[in-house]
Amino acid sequence: MNGIINSGLGRIVIDTDVIATYAGSVAVECFGIVGMAAVSMRDGLVKLLKRDSLRHGISVKVTDENKIQLSFHVIVSYGVNICTIADNLVSSVKYKVEAFTGMEIEKITIYVEGVRVID
Repeated sequence: MNGIINSGLGRIVIDTDVIATYAGSVAVECFGIVGMAAVSMRDGLVKLLKRDSLRHGISVKVTDENKIQLSFHVIVSYGVNICTIADNLVSSVKYKVEAFTGMEIEKITIYVEGVRVID
């Protein structure tokens, strides 16, 4: 379901791919996030996604109440506290996506799929 905003002049429909792409670009800017991850259902392998396909590591659902639910599959930096990374990711994404879309975020779920050493 797409996000819908009713303005005084009509309706604005926001596709979930747009929300996913924007949320992905915000997420990779957060400290401790190496990138978005894609999990292969066939063999269970996790791969780091390139910058142009960030939305594949994010699941977006718009509820009947027109609120956003996000699920992130991320790869984090080695040696950084995962709880700190998650708190930073949630606060950044919540603030920026709500400002971008004008819709409320109901829930953000973070799946840490891997750890990478950054040189």
